[in-house]
Amino acid sequence: MHCQSIFRFVAIALVLAASLSTPSLAQSDQEFPFGLELTLDAPPKPGSKRIPNLEIGDQGSVRLELWCKGGVGQFSVAGSTVIFMPGAIEDRNCPADRAQADDALVAALAAATTWSRQGDFVNFTGGPQPLRFHLNTN
Repeated sequence: MHCQSIFRFVAIALVLAASLSTPSLAQSDQEFPFGLELTLDAPPKPGSKRIPNLEIGDQGSVRLELWCKGGVGQFSVAGSTVIFMPGAIEDRNCPADRAQADDALVAALAAATTWSRQGDFVNFTGGPQPLRFHLNTN
């Protein structure tokens, strides 16, 4: 009888531990991806293999590598509200179509007012163009 009590206690403890750890996993889905790299959920432009990505620092600083241009910026986040402030963007003698796509992407990020995270995807919405990025988990 004593072994059954110990077994029951251990089983209950394991169930409680599992149930307590589940909300923290769900909570991590709700955290902004500070310290991570994101890639735009889009195909490459014709004639190129590049897809825009963001390297987000722990304090919200951002390094952008766009279709052709590159630059920096800063995210400020409060709950589901997001503000992106672009910084200096390097013009790298880009073809006109890629330069326009880069400018439009930076403008769409700057216009976004909310963000959400679903698994490995981060969405920026509230502006004229919703954006979806994939977390680089490699």
